[in-house]
Amino acid sequence: MTLMVDQPVAGTRFRAFGPRQIDDIARRYGLDPDLRAGIALLAHVLPFRVNEYVLNELIDWSRPEEDPMFRLVFPQRGMLPERDERALEALVRSGAPSSGIRAEVARIRAGLNPHPSGQREYNVPVHDGEKVPGLQHKYRETVLYFPTQGQSCHSFCTYCFRWAQFVGDPSLRFAAPNPDRLGRYLRDHPVVSDVLVTGGDPMVMSTERLRGHLEPLLGIPSVNTLRIGTKSLAYWPQRFVSDADSEALLRLFEQVAAAGKQVAVMAHFTHPRELRSTVVTEALRRIRSTGAVVYCQAPMVAHVNDDADTWAQMWKAELAAGAVPYYMFVERDTGPYDYFKVPLARAVEIFHTAYRTLPGLARTVRGPVMSTTPGKVVVDGVENHSGGRSFHLRMAQARNPALVGRPFRAHYDTTAAWLSDLRLAEDVPQDIREALRP
Repeated sequence: MTLMVDQPVAGTRFRAFGPRQIDDIARRYGLDPDLRAGIALLAHVLPFRVNEYVLNELIDWSRPEEDPMFRLVFPQRGMLPERDERALEALVRSGAPSSGIRAEVARIRAGLNPHPSGQREYNVPVHDGEKVPGLQHKYRETVLYFPTQGQSCHSFCTYCFRWAQFVGDPSLRFAAPNPDRLGRYLRDHPVVSDVLVTGGDPMVMSTERLRGHLEPLLGIPSVNTLRIGTKSLAYWPQRFVSDADSEALLRLFEQVAAAGKQVAVMAHFTHPRELRSTVVTEALRRIRSTGAVVYCQAPMVAHVNDDADTWAQMWKAELAAGAVPYYMFVERDTGPYDYFKVPLARAVEIFHTAYRTLPGLARTVRGPVMSTTPGKVVVDGVENHSGGRSFHLRMAQARNPALVGRPFRAHYDTTAAWLSDLRLAEDVPQDIREALRP
């Protein structure tokens, strides 16, 4: 693999590149003109952001069109439905006014299911008679918190199920300006023990800004765990090593631990290459030295990590670095879903093939898991029985706590890639059947 490194990346100051820099990136790395044109076209619809570390450390520029990390961050042809791509391209080539292009982009985005799994309809809590902006409360014990200042990432993943947070439309965004409403909600709901600070990526905030969101939670007795969902360990590990306030960030984690709370860094690694740099190893060591625990999760996505060896390598690398393999997700039915989806039959085969190679300590991982409207549905395996074949499924988490852990079956289907594609078996209990009804 040929990687282009211009300088010691560990000390590089963060610099992001967006759609306006696509031509500069193409010249710098010698991208094929057709590939460059495809990126520029799809960047009208899909959010695009990348940085020096990703460009220099993670992408194989000798064959970018075949490289999983390139596909991970650069939108390209095939990711949108062909009819939408053609319609957008025709407008752009015709020199249509920007208002016309914006209208077409809005139409395409509306068809990409911007808020899957009932996030807007069912997850936003009501408190004192009003919906609470920037919060989601789907599972009894856990509240998701979206600080306004954290609604970006160091780089954007092309498959991101939260892509609607990044396209500049306030009507599509979950965002809370400060933790005041969150604090009041938590005090009135002591059943909540975990707060997941998410986005976007909370690690794009300065440490002082992050402190302003976390410190008010330390005095709430019912909150035991502060989870931080982040892709920064993969896309900008310098956040924990050499950024100007990286030491202050580690001290903040220690402060949370001293207050009797657990910091759980929910790391997003999609490919083993993201774990190979010495900066990542040092970042993980530093985080763990504060008493924080690192859990690792990612979706299985076609063209990037849909093979058993990739997952086995990644889980083993996570374990070796002191992190906990946690979830293999099924790609959600949003954004460029048709490009990235993997049939459940194939996903479960890949999971078990990789799982069998793991040492016991890495068998903490669960999957493949669909984050659906009623909850997290695990595809435990495929059963052969007198009536044919079935998927064996289980509710790993549920909006209704009474369903957690409950198994059920669905008819085997080689093309099904999401819960809505499945036909439930006749013996599925009525309460589960009702919960899973569209």
